[in-house]
Amino acid sequence: MNMFSTQFIFPDWQDSVDILIVAFVTYRILLMIKGTRAVQMLLGLAVIAGIYMISLKSELVMTRWFLNNIMNSLILVIVVLFQNDIRRALTSVGKAPFFGERDKEKKEEVYILEEIIKASVLLAEKKSGALIVIEKETGLKDYVEGGGELDAKVSKELITSIFFQHTPIHDGAIIIQQNRIKAAGCFLPITMDTSLSKSLGTRHRAAMEISLETDAVVIVVSEETSSISLVSAGKISRNLDESDLWELLKRHFIDRKRLR
Repeated sequence: MNMFSTQFIFPDWQDSVDILIVAFVTYRILLMIKGTRAVQMLLGLAVIAGIYMISLKSELVMTRWFLNNIMNSLILVIVVLFQNDIRRALTSVGKAPFFGERDKEKKEEVYILEEIIKASVLLAEKKSGALIVIEKETGLKDYVEGGGELDAKVSKELITSIFFQHTPIHDGAIIIQQNRIKAAGCFLPITMDTSLSKSLGTRHRAAMEISLETDAVVIVVSEETSSISLVSAGKISRNLDESDLWELLKRHFIDRKRLR
């Protein structure tokens, strides 16, 4: 008899279904809380859980006692602090079933990207500068708080009205977060990289800096040259036409999600 032989136990169909249901529900919950404050809360809970496990293994009595007291009231604290997020999540579940929701999201994303492209092309034709920051995974809360909060639907009309000259906030950036224009007139840090071309103006340098600090995608419309650029991860694509801009945005926001 081989004492090193391994006996494999295959789960029955009930166990397989059970695992799939839990995995699917967990995935949908993560999608619903993505981009909200709940993400930071989950990270904090993970850190606390890690410290608690260390305290159990290392017999850190005071640390374990302290964390035990925190855990006892943690659920109540979460419900109180995140009642609005919880209400929104439950409402979204009631409005749209899990299956088929992705198709609705995809249509909405395509519409929003088309509106951004139309606005960028129109602004370029009118020689109006623009700086449009589109959030991906990294939150842009700090930059949103530095501007004027809007929380408005993305539309060509609203974007162009913000950036047409003589409006009070046309010099700042707009930030698009969770398919909404969260803020306008936002001022971004400007890169001090001396290796950049001197032809790049303030908007391009601000776009470059935020694309290095976060994973945001930034569209820049030059007031001087009427050209459209896209900046991502410190790389700039310049002199884009409407179809070029669509292909790049599709690659960042539509194709990327198909691969998940």
